[in-house]
Amino acid sequence: MRKIETVAVLGLGLVGLAACTPAATTTTIKPANATAPAGKVETSLSAEQVAAATAITRAPAPAPLARASAAQLDTTTSEQRTEAAKAPEVAETRLGTTIASLGDPTEGGFWIKTPLVKARGIGRIVNPANGKSARVDLIPLDGEQGGGSQVSLPALQLIGVSLTDLPTIEVFKS
Repeated sequence: MRKIETVAVLGLGLVGLAACTPAATTTTIKPANATAPAGKVETSLSAEQVAAATAITRAPAPAPLARASAAQLDTTTSEQRTEAAKAPEVAETRLGTTIASLGDPTEGGFWIKTPLVKARGIGRIVNPANGKSARVDLIPLDGEQGGGSQVSLPALQLIGVSLTDLPTIEVFKS
């Protein structure tokens, strides 16, 4: 009888512990070499210009264990940062202004998710406070035209914005 009670208590304990394991939750870890999905890009740029812009704006996601500081989360190269900061080589269309906040810091590259676009594209964001700009992927974001936008960590750093600020920035499409 004592043996049955012990087995029953152990069995209930294991069932209780099984309910508390991390397997009961869903966690998605992005591989270190993942980049933003390409998707269809709406732009007047040639295929070569889109490929060149993509080489600048896309970067792998940070390693899952390297999520302690902004420097560890920024996986862009110095060459990408230099190219992204260059003045535009083609005519751009001003889409408007938006309030920018830090987007998902685990998504690598230079991008902005904004309600100012309805389709993916290539563009530029400008910080009117200091004139600094960054070439970015334009990614649609559900919301009103006057709603805020999410900007990647490297793009905010490139335009000289503190990661905790909510600046008004200008958005352009190539």
